[in-house]
Amino acid sequence: MLDASSTVPAGSWASSAGRRRNMQAIRNRDTKPEQVIRRLVHARGLRYRVHARPLPDLRRTADLVFRPTKVAVFIDGCYWHGCPDHYASPKINSEYWSDKVARNIARDRDTDERLTRAGWLVLRFWEHEESTNCVDKIAATVIARRNGADSS
Repeated sequence: MLDASSTVPAGSWASSAGRRRNMQAIRNRDTKPEQVIRRLVHARGLRYRVHARPLPDLRRTADLVFRPTKVAVFIDGCYWHGCPDHYASPKINSEYWSDKVARNIARDRDTDERLTRAGWLVLRFWEHEESTNCVDKIAATVIARRNGADSS
């Protein structure tokens, strides 16, 4: 069913057909920040799984998963995960999007808690963080856990 303007289905989250196409084109995996970090981590000789479930019964995937050392890495987008420095609520349909981002943040916290309880170490980085700093922390953490130290 279309609304009066015949551009967007009634009850849609998008304010226009153009906005809908734009939002649907946004990637939820293999983003530029993820690709850069993966490339740099791989160059350090570390191997990982991409977009894998750390826990088989948890329907959530981490961006990089180091199974033997139980390290899960998430590269969070500033908008979708509510970055305190960069998130700005949109002016159109703001209630919907603010609620959506709040649910994402709550899901992130729940994921962190579940993984931690299962013995995993969760590393979260914002997309705007310097890639080399992220990679330094990832490498140090994985190597420390591989060597038996718990680098939290």
